[in-house]
Amino acid sequence: MTDSIQYPLDLSVTAPLFNEEDSVEMLYCAIRDAIAPLGKTYEIILVDDGSKDKTFEIAKSLAAKDPHLKIVKFRRNYGQTPAMAAGIDHAQGKIIVTMDGDLQNDPKDIEHFLSKINEGYDIVVGWRHKRQDKLITRKIPSMIANRIIGKITGVPIKDNGCSLKAYKAEVIKNIPLYSEMHRFIPAMTSITGTTVAEIKVRHHARQFGESKYGLSRIYKVLFDLLTVKTLVTFISRPLYWFFLLSIIPGSIALVTFLYALFSNIESPTTMFGLTILFSILTFFILLTGVLGELIFHTGDFKFNKILKLTQKIGTDSV
Repeated sequence: MTDSIQYPLDLSVTAPLFNEEDSVEMLYCAIRDAIAPLGKTYEIILVDDGSKDKTFEIAKSLAAKDPHLKIVKFRRNYGQTPAMAAGIDHAQGKIIVTMDGDLQNDPKDIEHFLSKINEGYDIVVGWRHKRQDKLITRKIPSMIANRIIGKITGVPIKDNGCSLKAYKAEVIKNIPLYSEMHRFIPAMTSITGTTVAEIKVRHHARQFGESKYGLSRIYKVLFDLLTVKTLVTFISRPLYWFFLLSIIPGSIALVTFLYALFSNIESPTTMFGLTILFSILTFFILLTGVLGELIFHTGDFKFNKILKLTQKIGTDSV
């Protein structure tokens, strides 16, 4: 993969924050102390996901003292994935590291991620092999979800939910992120043949407050999983996918036509009307597939640019 974009920095580390006033300063210090000795040009990007406490004020005061620290503020709470996407969008480093803002990820592991990236991998995923979370509400659902995700996507990652990941900027900046899609990045990038490595990372128990992103988002993850499966399976052959979709209305059109033609009904107008209706629907679906083929093979992915533009709405950078 060739990167035509020049990135002014070696490393960007970004983390979302939501009501983390007790931990934001400790997080910043931990990241700074972990990456400053590495000899890399770097930046730290903290994204305030519409916090209602003093998270933004504390982060802003820290940024006033350190030019390496940048703050992005959402005007309201959008969620973890949009916050991560905003950090990635603002990042200027050749390598981008994402992590949680609750001190459960250890910034000291960043050095190991960079070493793995230097071996030639495009993405390095963290595996919380000694996860310090509640067994029933966090660890068991995560284990089940990881197995399901691996089976459906064909990308066997042990810990899709670990936010501590490292990416080459040329890879991650071309991946659209929305809803809860951050956990499916390895599966989505598999479409383009990226190389993925997984390493063990440390995981600490939460020191302050409660988890801000809990079980309530499970239904979103399930819908996103269906979306990712569709993308991974059919993105390179959209006409085939839309052909399968057209079989149902096409079959109905054929049945109604034959029934109207060979039955003894006195007025076949209604059946012929249904034939025309479902024939038009079949044609429309196939035409959509043809357009999908043209878009894929010409490489004109305008959707990604539109998505990035919408991600910027409602954010302020400091």
